[in-house]
Amino acid sequence: LPFSHRTHVGLGLKCLACHAIEAPGDFAGLPSETKCMACHIAIKTESPHIQTLAAAADNAKPIDWNRFYQVKEFVYFSHQVHHREAGIECAECHGPVAERDVLFQETSFSMYACMKCHERHDAPNGCDTCHDTH
Repeated sequence: LPFSHRTHVGLGLKCLACHAIEAPGDFAGLPSETKCMACHIAIKTESPHIQTLAAAADNAKPIDWNRFYQVKEFVYFSHQVHHREAGIECAECHGPVAERDVLFQETSFSMYACMKCHERHDAPNGCDTCHDTH
């Protein structure tokens, strides 16, 4: 389904309204179809895309959202630590998503990029910060 972050942010939605960070805080979730339908029950109901979303909600069939950012399986990353505790804004890692009608991965999640960010924020940079060394 197409989704415009620009439109939704323009309406006042914040990142965490759709991308909740639930305990233990490792991931920022993706919105459920019922979350979307809380507004779309009455907004843009004639849209074929919203009708697809409504049918998914009615049938309890999750939407298979495209993930553009995902760390490697051998890397530990916590949204709780980075966003909630360190106060890093979403756009620092994900780019200016609020300006996008269509998303793409525009920032690097390479080890080099993460280590440079840790340097800028005076955060630990040892191997065991992000990798399980056991």
